[in-house]
Amino acid sequence: MDEVTIGFIGTGLLVVLVLAGVRVVYATAAVGLLGVVAMIGWPAGATNVGMIPHAKGSVYALSVIPMFILIGFLAFHAGMTQALFDAARKWLGWVPGGLAVATVMATAGFAAVSGASTATAAVFSRVAIPEMLKYGYDPRLAAGVVAAGGTLASLIPPSAILVIYAIIVEESVGRLLVAGFIPGIVSALIYAAIIIIRAKLNPDLGRPLTGFTWGDRFRSVPGTLPIMLVIAVIFSSMYAGWATPTEAGAVGSFVVFVIALMNGMRWKTLREALLESAKLTVMIFSLIWGVLIFVRFLGFAGLPEMFADFVVNLPLPPIVIMILILLFYVILGMFMDAIGMLLLTLPVVYPAVIGLGYDPIWFGIIVVKMCEVCLITPPIGLNCYVVAGVRPDIPLSAVFKGIGPFFICDIITLGVFLAFPEIITWLPDQMINR
Repeated sequence: MDEVTIGFIGTGLLVVLVLAGVRVVYATAAVGLLGVVAMIGWPAGATNVGMIPHAKGSVYALSVIPMFILIGFLAFHAGMTQALFDAARKWLGWVPGGLAVATVMATAGFAAVSGASTATAAVFSRVAIPEMLKYGYDPRLAAGVVAAGGTLASLIPPSAILVIYAIIVEESVGRLLVAGFIPGIVSALIYAAIIIIRAKLNPDLGRPLTGFTWGDRFRSVPGTLPIMLVIAVIFSSMYAGWATPTEAGAVGSFVVFVIALMNGMRWKTLREALLESAKLTVMIFSLIWGVLIFVRFLGFAGLPEMFADFVVNLPLPPIVIMILILLFYVILGMFMDAIGMLLLTLPVVYPAVIGLGYDPIWFGIIVVKMCEVCLITPPIGLNCYVVAGVRPDIPLSAVFKGIGPFFICDIITLGVFLAFPEIITWLPDQMINR
């Protein structure tokens, strides 16, 4: 049996295992090991696969992931999240659907110190949903805006998914993180716009808040300064080339840690933040190891090169092929989590996309935006499950109904990025150290 046939059999087996409910990390590692062994024999195959966890896990660029995750958990346990939401609702509460708009902007701000979408969704399920329900907001809107707002952490730096993309395709981590800033802001603004339009047409969804004076608004600003300081440290140091992403993450973690101590953080809370950071980091690293074993198998089978040649030679315009690829991600995202989907598809899809002449930084933002869509797409929709888990009083069906308008927003946003790629590429092109 030739290598290509073994590759197709292995890929089919992986699909069956994933659909059967086997965790991606175990399915990919098992199929990858068996496939490599089938092609080059047990001693060589086992040795080859056995080196992957250490060889790939010790890559310096990966060390940025635990730094960014730690920033988010420390910020939450230090109470910075509540202060950010409080300021947002006082400044934006007066618009139609004001509390929901404030939630979007607060999640965008927290995303800039977090990097984990599920963590952002979980935090604001505790902070924002009770406030919206208190003021009579539609539960579906309240749950949907938190689930959708949480996805902004995938784009706005620091983003763990962007780091994973950069490592897989061997692109600059710093440029990718900087590239996500403007698209993340655009996504947040489009979310806010759809909320205002819907609340204007149907005021019962969420009415404006009144009663806040300018004094109230300005007094809420100091509480947001710690998060603004961390954002400024991380973004400016990477943009100006003063620090690598890992160094920027470490400095950001230290700044948040000092602020948390000043806010009265005790050992018990610090321990909880460290444990949560460690658990999420181990989960992500384990997934990376498992998928990279499968990627090694695909490399031996030659499937990435075959797929790239097939796509490049299709008698279709590149933009049509790109749209078809994005539709493939929408379908795949119904059955897989974002990181697993990214790790599995990029080794095959990326060479084809580059062969079509697309910019790798631009495609990175586009594909991570697709990962955002998958975080709210049923039946997986991980962020929706997180919201329903934190708020059992809101049925999962209501959460999925609530994200419908935001799914449409994501499609509109993708259309904007396809039509105007400069929105993505302009900022990284201005970096001092490229």
